[in-house]
Amino acid sequence: MPDKYNLEQIRQFWTQQAVQHGASSDASWSDRMMIELEIQQVLNYLNDGDHLLDIGCANGYSTVHFAQQKRVQIRGLDYIPEMIEQARQRISHEAIDLKGTIEFDIGDITSLKEPNETYDKVVVVRVLINLREWSYQLKALNECARVLKPGGLLLLSEATLQGWRQMNRMRQEWELTEIPIPPFNEYLDQDQVIQSVAPELELVELVNFSSTYFVGTRVLKPLLIQALGTTIDAANPAAEWNRWFAQLPAWGDYGTQKLFVFRKR
Repeated sequence: MPDKYNLEQIRQFWTQQAVQHGASSDASWSDRMMIELEIQQVLNYLNDGDHLLDIGCANGYSTVHFAQQKRVQIRGLDYIPEMIEQARQRISHEAIDLKGTIEFDIGDITSLKEPNETYDKVVVVRVLINLREWSYQLKALNECARVLKPGGLLLLSEATLQGWRQMNRMRQEWELTEIPIPPFNEYLDQDQVIQSVAPELELVELVNFSSTYFVGTRVLKPLLIQALGTTIDAANPAAEWNRWFAQLPAWGDYGTQKLFVFRKR
């Protein structure tokens, strides 16, 4: 497994992603189908009239989708200035039809400047895994709880150790090599997260929304390529194979990415 990045290396990585990919969803993740699955999962919990904080909004790709589908007031934050620059350009230069309103700003999830108990919903998508270690991740979770109104929801879409291990167990059964955790990520122990925030946040649901998609694209797809002896790129997320699996219902617990739905007590 490659050496883990330190916090400055992680910052540099995401700055490079912002510069390289601009307004593309690739700036956040190259797997466009997974991003679309995440957006749909989060939308299930958003209501018209919500005051929403989207932390780690990157270049605003998902944020804009939320405001196109729901009449919400969104404040999007990211700690990479280049990401926020792209996000602001997205809503100022593109002809986009929004039901809700959006503003973007630079912000650090471990030290939010937002007032206490301000938001109906807080959305955090693949942010905690970029904080290098548990102490920072816990600090970020506490900040999310602080800015939520009582009864408000924290919608946390993050990669988990449990899902990663399950997915790799299935790969190993078919003699596929383990997919490593990227060096800029620190996947979450889902049990540790749930127990640590329990005094303030009640778990409503843990959604294994990526399970079928991961089985199809991280297990079946490479196995088929191997069996056929072709040179098809198994990691290509734009394949019709990926799009088809993204439309199937989620079964099992083989997906690395999961959605934690917490309600503030």
